[in-house]
Amino acid sequence: MSIQKQCVLRYRAEGHVRFCVPLVLCQKGVAENITAKIQAIDGVYRVNFYARQGKISIRFQETVCDFDQLIKQLFEIFGALEKSGALIVQENKPSVFSKLSAKVSENADKFAVTRWFKTKTVEAKETLQAAKIITKLTLKKPNALIKDPEKAIIDFLNDILVLFLIRLHWDHITKLWLASPFKYRYEWLATFYMFFLLIRSRKSKS
Repeated sequence: MSIQKQCVLRYRAEGHVRFCVPLVLCQKGVAENITAKIQAIDGVYRVNFYARQGKISIRFQETVCDFDQLIKQLFEIFGALEKSGALIVQENKPSVFSKLSAKVSENADKFAVTRWFKTKTVEAKETLQAAKIITKLTLKKPNALIKDPEKAIIDFLNDILVLFLIRLHWDHITKLWLASPFKYRYEWLATFYMFFLLIRSRKSKS
């Protein structure tokens, strides 16, 4: 479709017209060029190019340049620009501010990733350290492992599970459950019952 057919007349009155124009005509250099060429038309005394809205407002003296003559010259201007290759959409070069914003955003993302990685590393080290302690306690009872290996393994896995659950809910325990024990009474009941089952499983069979 030619550039002329993409221009739509939105308003017409005596000595005043408004057009909606395509994006290619709203580029900074192109818009300035079009404004200068329209202002050079005999009879045109005011041109307002609203590039962001994609609109052109033209005021002219119909005694010097009537509507048909104006449209003909506008189409000639647009056609000449299209043939010259000036209407190729150009990529906007990032400004200094946009570059700085992108750099800050990139650094923030890197910092967030680094902080997350450090947090997870600390958590992994703490969990590993606690697992080592539990393992040492288990190894100090070789008789229990020999006498009843199944129970010893189950006890070890139960300790790991309890450790994991405490670590998982630690923030909730310290910040919510302790601050409002009645509100989180069911969570406390589940916790006490879990420890009851853990202690009960540790008792030797009679």
